[in-house]
Amino acid sequence: MIYKRSSALFAEAEQVIPGGVNSPVRAFKAVGGTPIFVKEAKGAYLYDEDGNQLIDYIASWGPMILGHAHQPVVDAVIDKAKKGTSFGMPTQIETKIAELAVSMVPNIDKIRFVNSGTEACMSAVRLARGYTNKDKIIKFAGCYHGHSDSFLIQAGSGAVTFGSPNSPGVTQGTAKDTLLAKYNDLANVEALINANKNEIACIIIEPVAGNMGCIPPKEGFLEGLRKLCDTNNILLIFDEVMTGFRLAKGGAQELLGIKADIVCFGKVIGGGLPVGAFAARAEIMNHLAPLGPVYQAGTLSGNPLAMAAGLAMLTELNSGDIFESLAQKTAYLHKGIAKVLTELNVTHTINRVGSMISVHFCEDDVVDFETSAKGNNDTFKTFFHGMLNQGVYLAPSAFESWFLNDALTYEDLDKTIAACKAVFS
Repeated sequence: MIYKRSSALFAEAEQVIPGGVNSPVRAFKAVGGTPIFVKEAKGAYLYDEDGNQLIDYIASWGPMILGHAHQPVVDAVIDKAKKGTSFGMPTQIETKIAELAVSMVPNIDKIRFVNSGTEACMSAVRLARGYTNKDKIIKFAGCYHGHSDSFLIQAGSGAVTFGSPNSPGVTQGTAKDTLLAKYNDLANVEALINANKNEIACIIIEPVAGNMGCIPPKEGFLEGLRKLCDTNNILLIFDEVMTGFRLAKGGAQELLGIKADIVCFGKVIGGGLPVGAFAARAEIMNHLAPLGPVYQAGTLSGNPLAMAAGLAMLTELNSGDIFESLAQKTAYLHKGIAKVLTELNVTHTINRVGSMISVHFCEDDVVDFETSAKGNNDTFKTFFHGMLNQGVYLAPSAFESWFLNDALTYEDLDKTIAACKAVFS
């Protein structure tokens, strides 16, 4: 494929935008080459500035679970935009989407909307600290909870891709309150708790990790975290920015049967517009201003365009049962790619949960950041560019999950499997 127009646009962007992109992973630094500039998208397909059609497996990094330009979502945004784009005042639609979200997700009574997943996770940790009157938090190596200072300690995904898991600009004072644990290692978490008795406000975790590839929790791991939190008066925060409204109507809490104290959302909940949210039981949420002392605010929080898109998206997800359909498609893709790579003697392991999947070019099971980092990045680069040349767009980093959307057909999946075979034949 030819990407002449994308290359020219990237050169222009580099003159006025740092690195030519507004989010680092888009720059193709991990895979080499020039990033693709998208002109439009519809359903399962991207159309770039050079006129190429690409089968999309990032779905805007998760939000487009029903496919791009899904008509009910587009119609809702257009209708709302005609009546004004932002007021800085309460609107009825905020209550409607809040009521729907609370009805879909187990174990939450109230929800506060913000503008991004980063903001949701940052606010959730502040709320946990205010509720428990403790300062320290535990996070897991390779898990990414946005770019707030507290989280840029072994942050996975983009941070690892660019070689800066502990970002300059994060103070030592902030870093000392963030304790780093090993994903899927309960004994490691227990040791941290015992070494910091009565100092830990919360444990924040991606219940299914998506920022070191897709990594499911081992059997008993989340259950063990829940028990440790209950025993030690620690709040358990699920970062469901990726998994919320994607793995099930009620997200990972529903799918895995584990109750968190605070849950963070983003991506799907905004229908493709910038939205985040955090939610919990009333006794915790009532500590937020204006009811309580924990301050959180946002000029554009709950803006009508984002709320309209999110409400249309959640309404469709709540009325149908696409989650099983998506899981079946993802399993079909998994089986097809695994068969091809095995037959061609390509060393690999594949992780999958629901509609999240990742291919790792290593022998060992990928269960945490350390095992994820063992993947052969040169093979991944070959895979990425080979698939791109075959008309398949994957995440341009070995440390990112793929996200399937329900507009993908089995013909698309077969084309993807055939592309994989062509790359390594």
